[in-house]
Amino acid sequence: ECRDLNMRILTQTEEHRTNVLLSAAKHIHQWNVKVRKMKAIYYTLNLCNLDITHKCLIAEIWCSVVDLNKVHNALSKGAELTGSTLPPILNRIETRQTPPTFNRTNTFTVGFQSIVDAYGVGNYREVNPAPYSIVTFPFVFAVMFGDCGHGLIMTVLSLGMVLYKNLHSNKKMDNEILSTLLHGRFIILLMGLFSIYTGLVYNDCFSKAFNLFGSAWNVTAMFQPNGPWNNHILHKSATLQLDPAVPGVFSGKPYPFGIDPIWNIAVNKLTFLNSYKMKMSVIMGVIHMMFGVTLSLFNYIYFKELRNIVLQFIPEIIFLTALFGYLVFLIIYKWCRFTVSESETAPSILVHFINMLMFNYSGPENTRFYCRQRSLQTFLVIIALLTVPWMLLIKPYLLYSHHQRAQLLQSEQSGRNINGLGSSVIHRSGLRNKLFFLHLIQQFSFGDTFVQQSIHTIEYCLGCVSNTASYLRLWALSLAHAELSEVLWHMILHNGFTTNHGLGSIGLAIIFAVFATLTVAILLIMEGLSAFLHALRLHWVEFQNKFYKGAGYKFTPFSFIEILCKKN
Repeated sequence: ECRDLNMRILTQTEEHRTNVLLSAAKHIHQWNVKVRKMKAIYYTLNLCNLDITHKCLIAEIWCSVVDLNKVHNALSKGAELTGSTLPPILNRIETRQTPPTFNRTNTFTVGFQSIVDAYGVGNYREVNPAPYSIVTFPFVFAVMFGDCGHGLIMTVLSLGMVLYKNLHSNKKMDNEILSTLLHGRFIILLMGLFSIYTGLVYNDCFSKAFNLFGSAWNVTAMFQPNGPWNNHILHKSATLQLDPAVPGVFSGKPYPFGIDPIWNIAVNKLTFLNSYKMKMSVIMGVIHMMFGVTLSLFNYIYFKELRNIVLQFIPEIIFLTALFGYLVFLIIYKWCRFTVSESETAPSILVHFINMLMFNYSGPENTRFYCRQRSLQTFLVIIALLTVPWMLLIKPYLLYSHHQRAQLLQSEQSGRNINGLGSSVIHRSGLRNKLFFLHLIQQFSFGDTFVQQSIHTIEYCLGCVSNTASYLRLWALSLAHAELSEVLWHMILHNGFTTNHGLGSIGLAIIFAVFATLTVAILLIMEGLSAFLHALRLHWVEFQNKFYKGAGYKFTPFSFIEILCKKN
């Protein structure tokens, strides 16, 4: 009987424990949320200090100025709900600590801000590159990914992610890759829209061109009986060269929008696109860098660093404009100045730019772009060379002179204090002033300042050259994307249409499925990721290093959402 009683008690205890655990399992998520919130609250309260009366807590926090009223209202509401007899007091205090950086974002801008913060959180009140990157980042990407067909696919996929996120905003995803894509869904959407635009400019859709407005080239003039060409030569030639110098071949009217579709079937298509996209990349790169240097001016004005405006911004913008701004001028001038009949004898921009830097003007006058070209180019190079010692020497010398004057002034002040005080006070004051001088001397070092300024000057001057060359990746990746698209078209879809071997609709469906799979895998994912990384590099290195230090720390406010989203 005793054994049966023990078994009955153990069984009932086991059943009771099982029932309790089953009932608790129904509310385990709510309990988990409550426990994590309570832990976060008590952890934060432990950071506060008690006043002398031990009746209230004193906390020093960072808060956005525009949110001070919200914080005060929240404290008042909390005191009212808890029945506190002490009203909350909120005071703004002065501190020498560097405040954290807080950039207010929304669901659209948070992705672009994350790109900037991945490079480094900006200093307090420093110019934030994120608003400008909303336009420049997807556009730079689209220049390398210029295909309206691929851009349309990317746009549709990103719209699907936007709709999915709006419908499942509270759902937490465990897949890190999908979570990252959803986080940057608006970045992908803009990249797709900009790619459609650049694809229309390139007149490229899955390696095919649109002929919406008709070509400006006409082959009829080549068959005129009294023309420079005759039918015998035309019929015997493997290719037909449309010479723009022949009257009637080229109408002279540009295609209304984008590139003329005849270049899609031209043998020298790659040669033409090479020249076009390479010059376009240089123009875009110089404009992008000039914009970055201009943004540094706003930093200097806001922080009242007038010395840096004169000693850094002005020589930097002069150096960049005198050399590479002039290079952009030569590109645009050559496009506007020389006609198709003069294209073969037009001077080379690259040769002239190299000769300009080497002061080499040994060529004949007819190879110049314009009259008095030598005088202007010599002036620009001399001005650019003068900016180097301007950036290198003047700022360290002024800092050294300012340090010497401050030291002399402090020495005179110390002498006056010694003559007017008693012996015991003299001893303490003199010791304090000596310690101050030692600290001041250690704080400033002309050698360190000169080395630092030398590094900045060399980095900027050489960086202008390397950064301009770096923007040529826009040309390289754009051509690579177009060529890969054309290879997929000719090797798979075109061959499938011409050599079906009687497979019929089933064979075409298989061929199209292979083409679609390779298009998504190679051109959208692989090429898209490559263009994204190169656009990221151009913004981090070539653009942001002109004005953005990124040496601050991020403001992390107390948030239950952030606490609950963190993994255990």
